[in-house]
Amino acid sequence: MTDTRRRVKVYTLNEDRQWDDRGTGHVSSCYVERLKGMSLLVRAESDGSLLLESKINPNTAYQKQQDTLIVWSEAENYDLALSFQEKAGCDEIWEKICQVQGKDPSVDITQDLVDESEEERFDDMSSPGLELPSCELSRLEEIAELVASSLPSPLRREKLALALENEGYIKKLLEIFHVCEDLENIEGLHHLYEIIKGIFLLNRTALFEVMFSEECIMDVIGCLEYDPSLSQSRKHREFLTKTAKFKEVIPISDPELKQKIHQTYRVQYIQDMVLPTPSVFEENMLSTLHSFIFFNKVEIVGMLQEDEKFLTDLFAQLTDEATDEEKRQELVNFLKEFCAFSQTLQPQNRDAFFKTLSNMGILPALEVILGMDDAQVRSAATDIFSYLVEYNPSMVREFVMQEAQQNDDKTEKTEFLGFFYKHCMHVLTAPLLANTTEDKPSKDDFQTAQLLALILELLTFCVEHHTYHIKNYIINKDILRRVLVLMASKHAFLALCALRFKRKIIGLKDEFYNRYIMKSFLFEPVVKAFLNNGSRYNLMNSAIIEMFEFIRVEDIKSLTAHVIENYWKALEDVDYVQTFKGLKLRFEQQRERQDNPKLDSMRSILRNHRYRRDARTLEDEEEMWFNTDEDDMEDGEAVVPPSDKTKNDEDIMDPISKFMERKKLKESEEKEVLLKTNLSGRQSPSFKLSFSSGTKSNLTSQSSASNLPGSPGSPGSPGSPGSPGSVSKSTSQMAAITTKGGLVGLVDYPDDDEEDDEDEDKEETLPLSKKAKLESS
Repeated sequence: MTDTRRRVKVYTLNEDRQWDDRGTGHVSSCYVERLKGMSLLVRAESDGSLLLESKINPNTAYQKQQDTLIVWSEAENYDLALSFQEKAGCDEIWEKICQVQGKDPSVDITQDLVDESEEERFDDMSSPGLELPSCELSRLEEIAELVASSLPSPLRREKLALALENEGYIKKLLEIFHVCEDLENIEGLHHLYEIIKGIFLLNRTALFEVMFSEECIMDVIGCLEYDPSLSQSRKHREFLTKTAKFKEVIPISDPELKQKIHQTYRVQYIQDMVLPTPSVFEENMLSTLHSFIFFNKVEIVGMLQEDEKFLTDLFAQLTDEATDEEKRQELVNFLKEFCAFSQTLQPQNRDAFFKTLSNMGILPALEVILGMDDAQVRSAATDIFSYLVEYNPSMVREFVMQEAQQNDDKTEKTEFLGFFYKHCMHVLTAPLLANTTEDKPSKDDFQTAQLLALILELLTFCVEHHTYHIKNYIINKDILRRVLVLMASKHAFLALCALRFKRKIIGLKDEFYNRYIMKSFLFEPVVKAFLNNGSRYNLMNSAIIEMFEFIRVEDIKSLTAHVIENYWKALEDVDYVQTFKGLKLRFEQQRERQDNPKLDSMRSILRNHRYRRDARTLEDEEEMWFNTDEDDMEDGEAVVPPSDKTKNDEDIMDPISKFMERKKLKESEEKEVLLKTNLSGRQSPSFKLSFSSGTKSNLTSQSSASNLPGSPGSPGSPGSPGSPGSVSKSTSQMAAITTKGGLVGLVDYPDDDEEDDEDEDKEETLPLSKKAKLESS
């Protein structure tokens, strides 16, 4: 697997006629029993997973292009390509393919016999090679008919392409084109249009190389100006030579590079503007044209990267104060397109590309550009910066810290996170805090919702990777309560983002977070959203149930008790899933063990040592972190107050009663919310948010009436009707803000993360003053 000859990148052609990178791995050919034949296998170099398993079909047309590419159609409108790191590897696999198909490896395309009847196949195979009419003006109609009749048959297309290559026929046709234009022979020009259009559909790389050569390409475009279906000819050549001007922001000294840029632009123009729309032709009949453009761009990036003088001049002018604004904008736009082209490179080449840019000083240059007043220039610079962050975030962090302070006493990670949370986090969360001052979002337009969704994505990432810093920030700034206000948004994707943020916190099973959630009654907005979602069987419904199911399965005792003690009356009628009844059972089991300790005495004895070990408070380092005054924070004082252990029971309101008092004060007319569901024809449960005054329970906790957060009000349902369309939309929005699996981020690991090692049945270790105790009347 370490043989670089077999190292390849797998591409597939998407619906937009663009090549998608499916990963890098090593290719091999072997017999696969399941497919009953020799197959191409590509296994990822990262984890050995299977990127490609494709049987070498005797009737599939494989094409070898530019010495390092093999392209073929796996099925209708599904094209694949293998881009080899080395020519030798491409030749080896090509020989294997030709061996299976019984072809000579010297050919660049294997024959495809699909869609031909046995009779046609026999006739074509028994006949000699295709003989073309002599290339004369008087025989243009005959030539056009021959090309049109050959297109339906793959074998005839192959014979026609070979005949056109061997006889230099295309150049002869273009000579006749000049004659027809000089004579204003419109009929002959119409025939030439049909002939050239048909040659494009032969999908042959060797023919494209002739047609797109410097001496032929403008004449080819000229032939395509005379479409018989149009009353007047197009002026494509006039546009390309007079209107479209090639502007060199930095002079290019390499003539081959300049010619390649011209060629790529013109071929792209042919594809986008000259040829008929894709609906007229089969997509797979133009796949080679798409490949030609794609790999031309790869070659351009490589040639520019190797031109040291070009890059040196580029960055020198970018950072030169004497450069005028218009020129600088052109330079930035060029650099942006340059970076976009680099995404087509294989990993090792992309690494070299970005290292070259780094050595040239791209980050200091971007720092200058981002400080400019021109919005367009800043926008382009931001796009370039995003490429750099995606490629190597460590490089960007190192640069930021060097700019912040010239001090190497601490580690890069600790230094950066300290700087980020002190100077940057308040800027990131400012739109969130400004929009969540009330019980529902202050602004709920689509643009604001998109911005807040992106902020929540970043905060969710921080929760996962920045243990101490983000925990301190969330608890002291009461961030989770503000985030949950967004569950009242009319945009389902934003409400789901808020829920996902809380789910990530709960998933950590961190008792600091759990105490914060219980103290502020932060399940209240979630329960209200669940009830308001009502009978709609959508992503919101499933996501909320999954969160409670996680609490049940993981047996998070503190949260289980909190949910049942405070929200059971609202959830007890939900019986189309067993989640809430399962939570109640967990709670009752906990109470039984507490009331009858002898039943569990043996387990306690067996793990007595571990119990003593886990009964301690968090490590000194973490405890000091959360006890430290927030001098570095912008707001200073913590939002969540410390517990007051001296309060009398009379001063502590029952959370359920307080919830209902706030509900009655705000919405006196809503004494009972009764929602009924019909799911897949089932009798749905009733959800009731009305509590009997006779149900009394006193909870001894840290929270007093003055410490409870404000009611989240009556959020509108963020969900949407449970139609397939709405579910799909929610799902797509959810996918758009999901952190990618391979993301390399800022990760700080605590010295001893005890939560990951805890047994699911370990005893509750919180002090009694911090536990909620239920006293039944």
